[in-house]
This record gives sequence, structure tokens and C-alpha cells, in this order.
Amino acid sequence: MLHKNQKKLKKELTLFHVFAIAAGTTLSAGFFLLPGLAAVEAGPAVPLVYLIAVIPLIPAMFSIIELATAMPRAGGVYYFLDRTLGPMIGTVGGLGTWAALVLKVSFALIGMGAYIKLFFPYIQIIPIAVIIAVVLGALSIFGSKKSGRLQVILVTLLLLLLLVFISGGVPKINELNFNNFFDSGWSSILSAAGLVYISYIGITKIASLSEEVKNPGRNLPLGIFLALGSALIIYILGTIVMVGVVPISELKGDLTPVATAASYIFGDTGVVLLSLAALFAFISVANGGTLAASRYPLALSRDHLLPKLFQKLSSRGTPVISIVTTIATIVIILIFLDPLGIAKLASSFQLLVFSFICLAVIIIRESKIEAYDPAFKSPLYPWMQILGILLPFVLIVEMGLIPLLFSFGLIALGITWYLIYGKSRVVRTGAIYHLFERLGRSRYGGLDSEMRGILKEKGLRESDPFDEIVTRSLVMDIKEKDDFSNIVKKASGWFSQLTDKSPLEIEKRFLEGTRIGATPVTHGIALPHLRLTGLKQAEMVIVRGLKGIHIKFKNPLTDFEEEEQDVHAVYFLVSPEKDPTQHLRILAQIAGRVEEETFEMEWRDAKDEQEIKEVLIHEDRCLSIVAAHNSPSSKLINKPLRDTHFPEGCLVAILRRQGQTIVPSGTTVILEGDRLTVIGEPKSMAILKKEFEPGT
Repeated sequence: MLHKNQKKLKKELTLFHVFAIAAGTTLSAGFFLLPGLAAVEAGPAVPLVYLIAVIPLIPAMFSIIELATAMPRAGGVYYFLDRTLGPMIGTVGGLGTWAALVLKVSFALIGMGAYIKLFFPYIQIIPIAVIIAVVLGALSIFGSKKSGRLQVILVTLLLLLLLVFISGGVPKINELNFNNFFDSGWSSILSAAGLVYISYIGITKIASLSEEVKNPGRNLPLGIFLALGSALIIYILGTIVMVGVVPISELKGDLTPVATAASYIFGDTGVVLLSLAALFAFISVANGGTLAASRYPLALSRDHLLPKLFQKLSSRGTPVISIVTTIATIVIILIFLDPLGIAKLASSFQLLVFSFICLAVIIIRESKIEAYDPAFKSPLYPWMQILGILLPFVLIVEMGLIPLLFSFGLIALGITWYLIYGKSRVVRTGAIYHLFERLGRSRYGGLDSEMRGILKEKGLRESDPFDEIVTRSLVMDIKEKDDFSNIVKKASGWFSQLTDKSPLEIEKRFLEGTRIGATPVTHGIALPHLRLTGLKQAEMVIVRGLKGIHIKFKNPLTDFEEEEQDVHAVYFLVSPEKDPTQHLRILAQIAGRVEEETFEMEWRDAKDEQEIKEVLIHEDRCLSIVAAHNSPSSKLINKPLRDTHFPEGCLVAILRRQGQTIVPSGTTVILEGDRLTVIGEPKSMAILKKEFEPGT
């Protein structure tokens, strides 16, 4: 959970950045190095190996996207496991995934050596790899946007060169090279699939950057789908070309299979071009992997599972200590260890983690936490997740004993660190305790509030009718000091006209919610809310009481002790029973608006019912226009609304005339002095503001 003293990461990554980082962390060693190693075990069935390897990823990918759009937080897999299966499993997943990513980055930097040695046989690879690691770390410190720009350039160049390779290679495929396709046997093919599985895991690493993605509900799933589709097509077609043009005896064990295939297709020029593509790929995966890995220590530190120093952000809003630690670890691995062998073991641990991720989706859905509000939901639930839990173990078993022991070693390391360092500092549990509550055991209330906080940060969905709810709401401007119970009685009477519930029944529910601590009271406002059957759409009553509305309430932040205070605003929200997450998003929108610095002054200075409503609607979605001569609005005078030709998506919601509020229709004629409240999507409103507020 983000506390007040914890800075948020900047949202700088667009859809293309998401695609480039996801694709860039995938198309490296998996394409330029591993096909030769896979051929040792699978023979000419290498394309099938890559197709099989992607199957266990699909349920994990759907699950990660769902969790990332519900909880866009730095740390990705760690954060999801922690908030669903609890902090111990979260620690295992976070530290283990960070270690696997660091190994993958080191592996990529070493992989560059095989291609560089084609041209400079006597060059020392390790110093070059260390220098590149330090440069990429510096770029990450300067911000994810700069690293994202580098990724876009690298991936664009890489895809162009791979397109040349595949299009040039297909016509030269020798079908005889695919003879004896299945001779190696299914056990060897599955073992090879486990080996190359690491080729795809970069696809999901963008989830660790989800806190920095603009509009994550759209850009995360779309970017990941595009990246996986592109990677799968390139892997299948690319390995078909490699097997089709290079004799299988030569391909087996080749550490530069793409360069070898390029020499058959294009000659020496092809070797140069495709070695250049390999260089782009390895730098790309190292850049994207460094960016993703550095967010894991930040997330663990936020949750008190690592020391606070990892929370330190630079002036550019990047986790500088996390980045430096990640780069330092990569440099140590490059100097002292053999990442080529160790990186192969990372696949088995990732398979295990992705199995946990699929379980996490089942846990959090079945926990029935109302604030769990993913913009994307995995299809075929729960069968997709059950498949995702079981399939990884098929590949892990086929990979042998050593990868399995490596995975258990990382698990033991994570559990040990949690027990020694984290357990005494953490009082949090996961969504699994909410599932236990349904079975009559316990729960962790902090997760509810944290998920609601995330809702507030994510904001409304495009389909949420918040502005319409505000504009049709009842406004009560109380001139004298009053008691909350009197306000509840008046509001309940109005709501009863819109549902089959009696005023008394609604009143009792509002008062009961306040008595048990279900009514948020903060920043001088109260937010009593209900969900009712028989209600067609959400409705609101807005109450302003500048001299104070006295309320007694239970505060959940102080162990539900009874408190009392005077508030100057009360927002009653009643929504249909069928859509609890929209209800919570609307509450979160109100809470977010009242926390803005300008709110209190605007609320106090609002002159009438129309201005009171406008205060609640965000300025980029609302415009007030006064029809007056000698102004841009003069052209509206004496025109019916239907002839105003406002931009598409704009709606005149309220018209104020001579102290009276009118709900306008298309035939309403605009008169001089009328004040129009126009609401709409930000893009449409920006066009309208340029027309009626020159200079904005």
C-alpha cells in the first residue's frame, strides 16, 4: 500500500512502449541462441518445441493481465502473489522472480559474445557486457520513458531485420531437412520445450512496470497480446527457416544459429546484418529486463520486506537504489558466475511462479472482494486457471532434477528471508484470508482499503456515468447548522421516489452504515452509500452545509471507536445491487476529488446549485458557458440546443436561467444570460474550450 510518504512512479509508458518492452524482453536469446541448443534434444522438431513452450504461458498471461489491470503496482508478480496468497509467498515470488530476471539479463549480455566473436575473435566479452549493463542502468535512472524510447528504437530495428531474414529464408527452405521430425521422441521434445520456455517469459515482465503505464486497463492487455502474437510468429517462422536451410547436424549445438542460417541465405552480408539484429535483441532484453527487475526491490521495500532505502526515488521519479542494486548484481554475476548455465534453470522457477499466479486469480475472485475491479478478465474462468496450475509441472518434471532443485532452493531462500526479516515487520495477509472468511475463519481488512485506494488512483472507466449522476442529483444547500440524522431523513425521502423501498427503510440503512463504520468521513465530508435492489441506475444527493453538519460515526482507522465532528459536505450515493465495482469507483472518484487542493475553496465559493454540481465534476470533463454578447458564446443566443453543433460527446446537462435550474431538451432556446453546464469526454471538452475559452 502506498503511504503518504511514498512517492508514486510517473505514468510515462504508452501502448507502443508496452509492446516494445514486452517484445524486446522476449526476442533475444530465445531466437538467436537457444534454437541450436534445442536442436540437440528435439532435432528438426524445433518449431514444434517453441509452439509447445508457449502453451503453459497462455493461462499465466491471461491471469497476469487480469491482476495487473486490477492492481497496477510496481513489482508485478510479487505484488499479485503477496496480495492474494500472503506476504510469505509474495516474498518467494518477488525475490525469486527478481533473481530469475537478473540471470536472464546477464544471460543476454553474455549471449552477445557469441555473435561479437564472429567478427572479433580475441575480444574480451565480460568488460563489454559490464559497460553495457552500467549504461542501461544509467538510462533506467533517468526514467522509464527514456528507457522505453530506447526499447522502441531497438525493437523496431530488430523486427525489420527479422522480417528480412524470414522473407529471404522461406524460399530457400529444404523440405528434406524436416525428415525424421519426431525421431527424438516426445520426452525429448517436452524437455526442449521446458528449456526454451524462458524465451517467452519476458512477455509478462511488463506487469512489473504497470504502475508506470498510461491507461493500463487498455494498454497492458493490448500491448502484451500484440507482443506475444509477434513473438510467436517470429519464433515459429524463424525456426522453420533455421531448420530448413541449415543441416540438422550443423544446427545442433550451434550458439549462433541465426548467423549460420543467414550465411546460407544471404552470404557474408547476411551474417553481418543478422549479427547486428542479435546485438539489438540482446541489448533490448537487457534494457527491458533491467527496467522490470529494478521494480521488484522497490515493491518489496514498500511492504517492509526489504529495507526502506530501496524506496528512494530520484528527482526523476525512478527507484535509484533498486536500479543500482540490480545493476551491481548483474555485474557480479557477469564477473564471477556462468549465467549461461544458471539462466536455463530460471525457466523452471518461472513455470512454478506462473502456476502460483493462476492460483492467485482463483483465490482473489472467490474471495469476493468488491473493490477487485480488473479492466480485463481472463476468459474461461476457472478452467483456464486450473490448466495454468497443472501444465507447468509437466514441463518441470521433463526438465529433470537439477532445475527442480534450483526452484526449491529459491523458494527456501525466499521463505528464510521472510521468516528472518519480514515476518516481524508485516501485519498483512492476502486475499486467501477473505476466502477463509467465507468458510468461517478470518480476513484482513487492510486489503479492502488498499484495493479501494487503487480504485481511486485508476479513476473512472469510460462507461461510468459519473457526470450524469452528478448533474441529475438533488442538491440541498443547508444555510444553518444541522444534524446528520435530519439530513438522512430528507435524502431518504427523495431516494424512495426512485425505488420500491420506503423512506424509513432507506433511512435505517444509512444510519446503520454510519453506526457500524461503513460511512467514510474524511476531509470534512461524509460519504454515506447503499446498494439497493429495484433501482435502475445510480443516484446521488449532494448536501452542502457551510455552518456544519454534525455527525457521529465509527472510524475503522481507529478500531471502530465512535467519533463525532462537523462536516461541510455530505454525498449520499445509492446504486443498483448488480454492479458493486461501479459503485466503488464512483465513491473513489468523489473521494479523489475532495482531496484535491482546489476543492475546498471551490466548494465554499459555489454560488448556486449548478456551481455546486460543477465543483464535483473534474474540470477536464466539464465547462460552464454564459451566453453573452461580445463574447464567443454570443452565437448561441436565441438558438435551440439542437442547433448549437457542439463536438460529438458533449452534453448540455444543466441550464441556469434567472435563478432557476432547467433540465434542457433539444428544443430549449438559449437566451442571453443563460448559464450552460456542458459535460463530456476530455477530448471533446478540449475542443469546446478552445472555441468558447480562447487562450486555454
